Amino acid sequence: MTTLPDQASAEHTARLLVEARLAACVSILPPCTSIYRWQGKVETSAEIPMMIKTTRKAYARLEQHLRECHPYELPEILATPAVNGLSDYLQWIVGETE
Repeated sequence: MTTLPDQASAEHTARLLVEARLAACVSILPPCTSIYRWQGKVETSAEIPMMIKTTRKAYARLEQHLRECHPYELPEILATPAVNGLSDYLQWIVGETE
């Protein structure tokens, strides 16, 4: 999962990740409001959350790509393992990221 500052950058990033086979699918979610502490101040920002479907094997390459292209100085990059899921869907993710 990551967040981007606007819809255009979210769509651009999602397309790059799928085209590079770093992700099988990226779901761009509705805008949200994030409240966080940054450099000693409480900030409020509108952000676009993205759920990125990839594999453990592809994660390091995905993270590196996000770090290089992300507009934030310190991007949110979080990985949550899929404990269970539809076997055919999980296999599709593997096939699309190899």
